[in-house]
Amino acid sequence: MSVSALCLLVVALLPYVWTVCAKAQRGYDNHAPRAYLANLEGWRARAFGAHQNAWEALALFTAALVVAWHGGANPQRVDALALAYVAIRVLHGVLYVLGWASLRSLVWFAGVLCVVWLFATGL
Repeated sequence: MSVSALCLLVVALLPYVWTVCAKAQRGYDNHAPRAYLANLEGWRARAFGAHQNAWEALALFTAALVVAWHGGANPQRVDALALAYVAIRVLHGVLYVLGWASLRSLVWFAGVLCVVWLFATGL
């Protein structure tokens, strides 16, 4: 498995990390998980926000990798950008949970730049 494919797997699993953070407490109601999540507050609500954002980010990263892979991009550059993206997305989730909104937004933008760069390498 290539480094970038492994990175895709990591990014695909990140939403589960954040949802476990949101749900891991006494009182979690698996019979009505959406109602439970809708009533979260504080860092657990932010962890659920990170969960949702991670799902949104996965689609664009996947598309960018497909374009890069099939466009004949330099594999070392693709791997480097994919590794950077993983680090950025992990940091984004941590900042989301901590409630550091401004820095989180800057980190999110860095992730978008990685995705755009991946697309550009495959064109």
